[in-house]
Amino acid sequence: MTATRPALILGSTSRYRRELLERLRLPFEAVAPDVDETARPGESPADLALRLAWAKAREVSARHPVAVVIGSDQVADLDGMPLGKPGDRERAVAQLRRMSGRAIVFQTAVAVVRGDTGYAQACVVPVTVRVRPLADDEIGYYLDAEQPYDCAGSAKAEALGIALLQAIESDDPTALTGLPLIRTCQMLREAGIDPLRPATTA
Repeated sequence: MTATRPALILGSTSRYRRELLERLRLPFEAVAPDVDETARPGESPADLALRLAWAKAREVSARHPVAVVIGSDQVADLDGMPLGKPGDRERAVAQLRRMSGRAIVFQTAVAVVRGDTGYAQACVVPVTVRVRPLADDEIGYYLDAEQPYDCAGSAKAEALGIALLQAIESDDPTALTGLPLIRTCQMLREAGIDPLRPATTA
């Protein structure tokens, strides 16, 4: 008798999270969660990221109760205030000017839910990014080259954005890109999917 893995679903349409999860060489489906991402009054960036990760995982799990569902969210935190995705060049310039010479904490949350067993765990993995002092011409060149308008904080550290930085401090470097794979692997194992153990014959 063959032991079959539960289906794996990424509750996100983010290409960055999809590319990260593909590193584990597990078959999965990406499903868009139907979640209101509006911050609540007084909500900290870490609390916002954790609440949205839970909300995404649980909303998708309600539609796919026998699957293992991953939900994730990231909020850039500058002195306790969230920095969202800029959306356009003008806002990206303003964000990078504010970030110049300062430390930003990217609060990346992941939740894993398996409805049929009741498994549900979540955590926040912070990444501190120290930005070097930036000149306006450097900001302009970077934005022309990368157009990182769909990234919180306007910076893609996995590409040319690394040239903006002095240091990255984290227990899990993948968290900066949007999905902390070390903690995700731990939760997947607990939920019944081990990336290093293929389905076996009982």
